[in-house]
Amino acid sequence: MRTAIILGMGLTLAFAAPGEAAKGPGKAAPGCSAIRFRSLPPGTPDGDQPAGMYKSRHGRLELRAEVKQGTPVGYYVTSAGKRIGAVDSSLPEAAMTCAAAKKMPKPDSPGSSCTGQRFTVVVAHAGDQRFALLYGEDGGSWHFCSAGQF
Repeated sequence: MRTAIILGMGLTLAFAAPGEAAKGPGKAAPGCSAIRFRSLPPGTPDGDQPAGMYKSRHGRLELRAEVKQGTPVGYYVTSAGKRIGAVDSSLPEAAMTCAAAKKMPKPDSPGSSCTGQRFTVVVAHAGDQRFALLYGEDGGSWHFCSAGQF
């Protein structure tokens, strides 16, 4: 329910009822996107450490690293506080097309661990499913690290 107040000289102010603005038509999540992250600096404390975070109204993704003796030994992606699990079967064509559109290598077999100086998380939507593909950059070339559904 809207409330309108009419002021002199034809000026009208309208106020929306609480929650009414949130009920408007929302935008759908983008079908394909890429999020860039930096690596952790040397000397980071050992353990599971956050390297970067991306948050939108569609969800929250975080890049984390396992650190041993001050050096990251493996990066991975989490969503809603949980590590994104590996995809059981092959990735859908939408994920492959999205990776190519973002100029990333074809997501073939994942590496045993993910390291690098920079990272990109490619987010692809295939119907109601969302996939995150993690890539690491070492010495100027990108390599596929892992993919998971969230």
